[in-house]
Amino acid sequence: MAEIEIKVPPVGESITEVTIGNWFKNDGDFVKLDEVICGLDSDKATFELTAESEGVLHIKAQEGDTLSIGDLIATIDASGNGAVASAPAAEKAPAPVAAPAPAAAPAPEKAEEKAPAAAPAATGEVYEMKVPAVGESITEVTIASWSKKDGDHVELDEILCELESDKATFELPSEAVGTLRIVGQEGDTLAIGAVICKIEVGASTGGAAAPSSAPAPAAESDKGYTEKHTSPVAAKILAEKGIDPKDVNGSGSGGKIMKDDALKAGAKPAPAPAPAAKPATPSAPAKAAAPGERGQRREKMSSLRKTIARRLVAVKSETAMLTTFNEVDMKPVMDLRNKFKDKFKEKHEVGLGFMSFFVKAVTVALKDFPVVNAYIDGEELVYNDYADISIAVSTPRGLVVPVIRNAEDLSFSAIEKEIVRLAVRARDGKLGMDEMTGGTFTITNGGTFGSMLSTPIINAPQSAIMGMHNIVERAVVVNGEIVIRPIMYLALSYDHRTIDGKDSVSFLVRVKQLLEDPMRLLLDM
Repeated sequence: MAEIEIKVPPVGESITEVTIGNWFKNDGDFVKLDEVICGLDSDKATFELTAESEGVLHIKAQEGDTLSIGDLIATIDASGNGAVASAPAAEKAPAPVAAPAPAAAPAPEKAEEKAPAAAPAATGEVYEMKVPAVGESITEVTIASWSKKDGDHVELDEILCELESDKATFELPSEAVGTLRIVGQEGDTLAIGAVICKIEVGASTGGAAAPSSAPAPAAESDKGYTEKHTSPVAAKILAEKGIDPKDVNGSGSGGKIMKDDALKAGAKPAPAPAPAAKPATPSAPAKAAAPGERGQRREKMSSLRKTIARRLVAVKSETAMLTTFNEVDMKPVMDLRNKFKDKFKEKHEVGLGFMSFFVKAVTVALKDFPVVNAYIDGEELVYNDYADISIAVSTPRGLVVPVIRNAEDLSFSAIEKEIVRLAVRARDGKLGMDEMTGGTFTITNGGTFGSMLSTPIINAPQSAIMGMHNIVERAVVVNGEIVIRPIMYLALSYDHRTIDGKDSVSFLVRVKQLLEDPMRLLLDM
């Protein structure tokens, strides 16, 4: 078995071809069994291709090539396993090691540190760190901030930087011990698999022990608190505000200060001279202070904002979106809530809000009008026999839409607890991909910000979204008499390609009916 052929594997019934997104290995690299060698993109998902044997990789198709299922993508020469495996460090990066080799000459100056030379193969090896795959639909990330500086010594699993995708923020830990060489700068947007930094393995552990021993304590005393207990983004915000991290209470794990904590922290009056000490932007304050002059500033759009913009435009151009409206008398729900909210909280340890009533009403209406819970896939209409309700949540980074799974089977208390859990994770930027994908219907509540009426945009690939609005006392006619009632306007935006006007209007009327007589929710009527 001298050569193993790697072919495009079957990845789904309706998928006939894939595109090579990026290679994680180079032609001629030594690869191990089950090591990820490249990323493949289909029209529905992104997945990783792993090596089926140890050996030397020979690439047959390039990045951007589109291949059919079963096509040859690469081969692995397994005949040279023993020879290559005996010196993986040399095979890892022969060119870079050759250049640093002369640099080993200064080693005699550190004669007392010569003991670690028992493993010279590790010294000088360059380990490339690449942007990891963080979710099916995420193709790029932005470097929010570096926790370490170029040339710093880093330990295994030490946090190097914070990355932002269009859906979440996460930390990148070091995959080796050595000296950090930064490739991507703060604000750079990198594709999945792109090199973000390099680590010179062993470069600062053997021969440089003496100089590193002096600065290490200084670094710990000056920045240790910030780096260990404050996220990189939060540290940057606090530094701009002139606030000592020790004066801020963190809401993260172990009291870690998160971005939201830094945003909420008030600026100290005393450190007023600190901003003046920054000579980088003297013109901006002068311009702002000048009377009669109009200021202007530019900020780079975040990955989240760019993706939101792209998707909203796509939805408007790719769907036949229409919105229908109705109004709901909220008095029955408010009366029921006021009657039982104290006992409810005492028993379930969570508040009884309006959202659980709306979620339950929507799940019942989706059963009655299943087409509202369906979506278009090519030339097929896919119906869901479950209700995964997406709830729009506003965060400092932008709008995110976590999902309540199988909401049709949950009780009022379970829904309220799940809403609180997801909202807290969204605020702290800890939502995972599995918590934000796969919803079948979305609810958005603009009423929390005072909105009276709106036309929400569909959360693709879903076919419908319902907008809640503020509750306002209005004069209405009930049983021939004019009375004052708390009224809320509801809006249902839907894809007219999937949902007819009759179904959309009937769906919203059913939701209205259930909310104006909430006992129907309890009796399943």
